[in-house]
Amino acid sequence: MSIEDVKKNTEYKMQKSLEALKVDLAKVRTGRAHIGLLDHVEVEYYGSMVPVNTVANITLIDARTLGVQAWEKGMAPKVEKAIRDSDLGLNPSSQGDLIRVPMPALTEERRRDLIKVVKQECENTRVAIRNLRRDAISSLKDLVKNKACSEDDERRGQDDAQKLTDKFVAEVDKQFAQKEIELMAV
Repeated sequence: MSIEDVKKNTEYKMQKSLEALKVDLAKVRTGRAHIGLLDHVEVEYYGSMVPVNTVANITLIDARTLGVQAWEKGMAPKVEKAIRDSDLGLNPSSQGDLIRVPMPALTEERRRDLIKVVKQECENTRVAIRNLRRDAISSLKDLVKNKACSEDDERRGQDDAQKLTDKFVAEVDKQFAQKEIELMAV
């Protein structure tokens, strides 16, 4: 393993952490409905837990309402219960085969709570990125110990790891600021 391998590996893992954050932030809802909202809601289907979008068609009825239509008749009550029991605070209602999922308006208090959730998600990502920096520095020290590189190269590698960390933490901060503005917009 070389210094360049350590750097590439670290950057790749930091990028993955950032992508995971973006996915998590997309789940935190604003006042508008979007079909990706139910992606992490799971329903029991023949003994195993599967995402709702694998057993039902999810559509946008209007800006504040989702329509969910199960492909099998017997699945509709299970899908409705899974949506109701999720941590999204939604209250679906059945109308024949169609399950309507209205998005309630966000109160000021709920917006503040969601910002706290977003802040925690971002902090977890920052910690993950810093842990990756620590792992990279540890790998660089091992390279010096095994005489695979010089101490000067190690120091430059540590500086690169710090620059990567700063870059990705700044991106996390940018994502947080963006989501905060999105949540506070009425």
